[in-house]
Amino acid sequence: QVQFVESGGGLVQPGGSLRLSCAASGIIFSRYIMVWYRQAPGKQREMVATITEGSTTHYVDSVKGRFSISRDNAKNTMYLRMNSLKPEDTAVYYCNSEPGFGIWGQGTQVTVSS
Repeated sequence: QVQFVESGGGLVQPGGSLRLSCAASGIIFSRYIMVWYRQAPGKQREMVATITEGSTTHYVDSVKGRFSISRDNAKNTMYLRMNSLKPEDTAVYYCNSEPGFGIWGQGTQVTVSS
């Protein structure tokens, strides 16, 4: 069965860094576009970054130059390196494939606060 497991979140001060991981199972990982999303309190889930099968990347404007998405097909894992974190980056971060399967993991909480 399809499963996505996010990890690596935590509490960090403004300007700090984190690296999130997304372990996928139940899919042929290398054949899918992979996506990082986030959902802040009281807001809708938004796309943060995508990476294609060929590792072409795309970012929402608010994270360009600060976040970096990557993937390791041998490990069925995707990453999100987040630098220069801001309080407005506080959210639960989720990963998923595109197209998706209607299945979401529990996400990983990122809190940016002094």
